Amino acid sequence: MVFSSILFLFYFLPLFMVFYFVFPDKYRNGVLFLFSIIFYAWGEPGYIWLILISTFVDYVCGKEIHKNLLKNDRISARYFLLVSILFNIGMLSFFKYSDFIITNINSLMDISIPLPGVALPIGISFYTFQTMSYTIDVYRGEAKVQNNAVSFGAYVSMFPQLIAGPVVRYGTIARELTDRSLSLMDASNGVRRFILGLGKKVLLANNIGLVWESISSTSSGSLTTAGAWLGMLAFGLQIYFDFSAYSDMAIGLGKVLGFSFPENFNYPYMSRSITEFWRRWHISLGVWFREYVYIPMGGNRKGLGRQILNIFTVWILTGVWHGASWNFVLWGIYFGLLLVMEKVWVLRILDRLPKLATRVYTLFLVIVSWVLFSHDSLIEGVYYLRTMFDFSGPLLDGGTIYIFYTNFAIILAAIIGSTHFPKWTWDKIQNSEGLWSIMENVFTMIVLVFSTAFLVDQSYNPFLYFRF
Repeated sequence: MVFSSILFLFYFLPLFMVFYFVFPDKYRNGVLFLFSIIFYAWGEPGYIWLILISTFVDYVCGKEIHKNLLKNDRISARYFLLVSILFNIGMLSFFKYSDFIITNINSLMDISIPLPGVALPIGISFYTFQTMSYTIDVYRGEAKVQNNAVSFGAYVSMFPQLIAGPVVRYGTIARELTDRSLSLMDASNGVRRFILGLGKKVLLANNIGLVWESISSTSSGSLTTAGAWLGMLAFGLQIYFDFSAYSDMAIGLGKVLGFSFPENFNYPYMSRSITEFWRRWHISLGVWFREYVYIPMGGNRKGLGRQILNIFTVWILTGVWHGASWNFVLWGIYFGLLLVMEKVWVLRILDRLPKLATRVYTLFLVIVSWVLFSHDSLIEGVYYLRTMFDFSGPLLDGGTIYIFYTNFAIILAAIIGSTHFPKWTWDKIQNSEGLWSIMENVFTMIVLVFSTAFLVDQSYNPFLYFRF
């Protein structure tokens, strides 16, 4: 799917741009909707009907909610809101969680209910959350109803962020759906952002991912403690560059098309607490859970006990959102526990510690969390975690040294790239006198050339968040 999507961008994006910019403003949503459906069909032809039905149901529910609110009939409006929520959650539950639920029922009750074995539709975790945000915001009066079905379809299926976010709430781009301006400056900045995102994906994420693949393929009995830590460091860097790169490409393409998508990452590995980390990582998902789960449940307004319950509820749901396995449930509980501890007393301690110490504390806990995230099996994850903290056996061997030595340059580049140092340096260059704009364009073209060359040459081109 990843390679198919990139082929689409290279071969079909120029054609789309011609239609998009040549057609008058009133037809652009139609062009965007049509090409977005073609994009989705390129990688997931069997589930086109699903995204179209989702679009239709939420469009109708939004209209009915608005109509009943105008009549001051909140009961009927609430009914259609419930239809929208249950439809989206039901659809997501069936396609994503049915096998997991039935497997656990079979295990608990010692029965053999057949597993549906349905494939997970690409992007379903993202577009169901987006359409729910629309009907909820219309019900709350925080967004105007969309009366144009094609414009609503363009919002749901918008190809720049359809596959893996960011999760764009309807209210964020509601005005731009009906009245957006296109400018050469925005297009130029958008193309640059897209190319830099492509470079992060192809040059950094893919190559650091090879380090993790090499270590994860090591037989369990041969893995050393240092090797296990190196593997988790590589995985943490891979998933950051993988996901943030896609967000950069989506935001860049959105800017070209006249849309302002929300930022999704803000150098999370520079955080000084787990609380801060989750304000910087996958920002759009965090905002969604805060606005539609945490605050409606009472947030921090009903005492500490209720706040703790709300935090754990949000983080169990966040874990489950990422995947249908006990790994992700425990991953959510792990972060819920850390956030509660910080809320109650740890943050007061961190405030008195040096920045370096708080960053080491945060990175340590985050790297440990990736063990649950990177393994499909809970047993494998527990064994890997035990290896990381097993200092009774060999801490280092020749294989680990070889992997580190031969990949030192990419590991160092990824570590530096995950900090704000490159941006700080670039801002200094831009604010100085000289030909910085020419340098910026030359650097962007170099990234594009190398990315294209690596993309053509490499067979290893995963995208981790397609799992979710």
